Amino acid sequence: MRGIELNQHIRASLALLIESADELRDLDQALGDGDLGITVTAGSRAVITELEQLGDAATPTEIARTAAKAFANANPSTMAALVAGALLSGSRTWEGKDEIGLPEASAFVAAAAASIAHRGKTEVGDKTILDGIVAAADALASAGDPAEGMTSACDAAARAVRETTELQSRRGRASWLQERSIGLPDPGATAFWRFLEAWAVVSARPH
Repeated sequence: MRGIELNQHIRASLALLIESADELRDLDQALGDGDLGITVTAGSRAVITELEQLGDAATPTEIARTAAKAFANANPSTMAALVAGALLSGSRTWEGKDEIGLPEASAFVAAAAASIAHRGKTEVGDKTILDGIVAAADALASAGDPAEGMTSACDAAARAVRETTELQSRRGRASWLQERSIGLPDPGATAFWRFLEAWAVVSARPH
């Protein structure tokens, strides 16, 4: 996938992700402050707008960095800062590359996960977005081709949401609920899962 295709794919996927805003708002109201739907909507729309302004010659790294800046500027939230930092870390793995395939996608997601773990001071099992991203990174790393990678990453992210639902939240506002957080799906991990679902839908469209 070259830069121009990557740009189009990101914009189309984010347009679909916005349709999950109400679900993410409701999940976040149960575990957090209820602003995740707004964060995802405002951030996605900002990224779409900025990517539309990029020329067809923009590199994958430039596209990822533009997305990071747009998402951060659209929201003052902690989640927006974590997502922007993750995108910037991922963009560094694409330096000098004109085309993105499975190895590049795997490296990007792994770097994004490392960034969120560091910036968010969290680890797998804390019941955060990190659980979904690490699961997807592991799935991509073991996949044999892009189609398998997409399917397995999406399945892994969904599984991470299901498995962490029965855990107690240990980071962020959700941790304030303590035992009451058990049985509630994590909003951040769900948002990442929905993004992968949107990416898969766009991938399946005829070109």
